[in-house]
Amino acid sequence: MEKIVTTVLALCVAAGFWSVQPAVSADDGYNIVGKYKQIKPVRPLQPSDKVEVIGAFWYGCPHCYQFLPYLQHWQQTDMPDYVELRRLPAIFRDSWAVHAKAYYAALALDLEDELHVSIFDALHSEKRPLNTRLELRKFFVEHGVSTADFGQAFDSFGVDAKTRESQMITRSWAFKERLQSLLMVETSSLLARQGRTTT
Repeated sequence: MEKIVTTVLALCVAAGFWSVQPAVSADDGYNIVGKYKQIKPVRPLQPSDKVEVIGAFWYGCPHCYQFLPYLQHWQQTDMPDYVELRRLPAIFRDSWAVHAKAYYAALALDLEDELHVSIFDALHSEKRPLNTRLELRKFFVEHGVSTADFGQAFDSFGVDAKTRESQMITRSWAFKERLQSLLMVETSSLLARQGRTTT
């Protein structure tokens, strides 16, 4: 696995306006003060030779919901090929864990892209409560998932482990309870391709 040699940068985004700049380190001569928060130690979600852009979100966050179309548009039309976009359900409070489990259950069922937007829509546009296992099970069943498949995914060891990992990452990176956040990780090989250096 390649060693990550730069910092992770957290960019808190205002709903309705945002831009993703190339990931930078403090040693590049770019003044990051007031623009980014450096997170140390660096910890990518998955090994990669690309810039990893991590969208941290909570399904109950109205700002995340407002930001979602902009992120989708960027991903579909403007995201460079050297960038990998990944999602991280943030858990600042224990009550948020059920939404993280919903995300990872959808991922385990290969329904991540389909249900990700639908869960946001249900909570914010339809004003539908999806804050318990029972409410989420009903929602998943309405989207074609059997009760048995939902239970197997939602209660699985893998989903539970991913949820606990999300909570650990949220706390260890220590970015404040302000979502949506984008986290960017840059690797040594990418820096080499771009002709950039770091220490």
